[in-house]
Amino acid sequence: MRFTDYIRDRLWYYIIAAVSYGLILLFLTAYRVNSQLVMLVSLILVIFIVCEELFGFFRKKKFYDELTSDLALLDKKYLIQEMLEEPDFLEGRLAYEALCEANKSMCENVNVYKRQSEEFREFIEVWVHEVKLPVASLQLMAHNNSDELGEKFLEQLRRIDGYTDQVLYYARSENAEKDYMIKETSLKRTVANAALKNREAIQLCGAYIEKDGLDISVMTDGKWLEFMLGQFMANSMKYASAERELVMSVSSEETEDKVLLHFRDNGIGIPESDLPRIFDKSFTGENGRSYARSTGMGLYIVKRLCERLEHSISVKSEQGSYTEFTIGFPKNNYFKML
Repeated sequence: MRFTDYIRDRLWYYIIAAVSYGLILLFLTAYRVNSQLVMLVSLILVIFIVCEELFGFFRKKKFYDELTSDLALLDKKYLIQEMLEEPDFLEGRLAYEALCEANKSMCENVNVYKRQSEEFREFIEVWVHEVKLPVASLQLMAHNNSDELGEKFLEQLRRIDGYTDQVLYYARSENAEKDYMIKETSLKRTVANAALKNREAIQLCGAYIEKDGLDISVMTDGKWLEFMLGQFMANSMKYASAERELVMSVSSEETEDKVLLHFRDNGIGIPESDLPRIFDKSFTGENGRSYARSTGMGLYIVKRLCERLEHSISVKSEQGSYTEFTIGFPKNNYFKML
């Protein structure tokens, strides 16, 4: 709060004060009051106005400077009321009370939407679990019919099952801390479980998986990691090259501060212009529009889960040649003692 701004804001007050002072001088002169007394009254009036303005300015300056500085430092601006002390002047108290009421109203509204969001997430989780039962039954029925039509039904049911998994993991990614359990997890076992879950789809597209250096354990949640590997495998099969047999390679690499899990395929690759955005929500890119119908949600969910688990994830690719995803598992003190 600058003094010039304060003076400018109170310009009308000074105009009124000047007019009043002129009228006082006019009356004092009309009644032939001694000039020395007029000067004394004028001096007292000027001293009073200057002291009152300086006192008012510095009292308000402290509150408003604190308000603006705290507001600039806060990431969550709506918490500003919690950072302030109630001021000792009327305008400040009115502003402070207004902030308190606004904050209270905001908290009530946030709680309403938070409850609705939690109820919707719980409904989605229950719905996914319920819908998986008929999907599993239909998969069994289609599997018992080994003809070509049965295989087509089975493939579509696998896709439905995969999409319901995406819905479930997306819903849980908002509150992943309530669901995951970080513990020592074998990469070899987790990769094998993911491959087993996608075995029939891998066989149908004529692909195979190469494994190297997976005899190592990391600190993660095996269920979440299995889902992420499943998303990589599904993308590899979706964007396989028609010119060569699909090969998915999974390997690990240990550095001083982390363990890196590499998932590489020899598919159609990703255009360089799409690489910075492939983890964005609903981003499908050139491949999603040209080669297969895509929701753009799979890699977005993978990115969110990695953030929740405090894993790093990166991708590199060459269009027409390969795509490689890398998940980094930090080493903590517990891991170093193993």
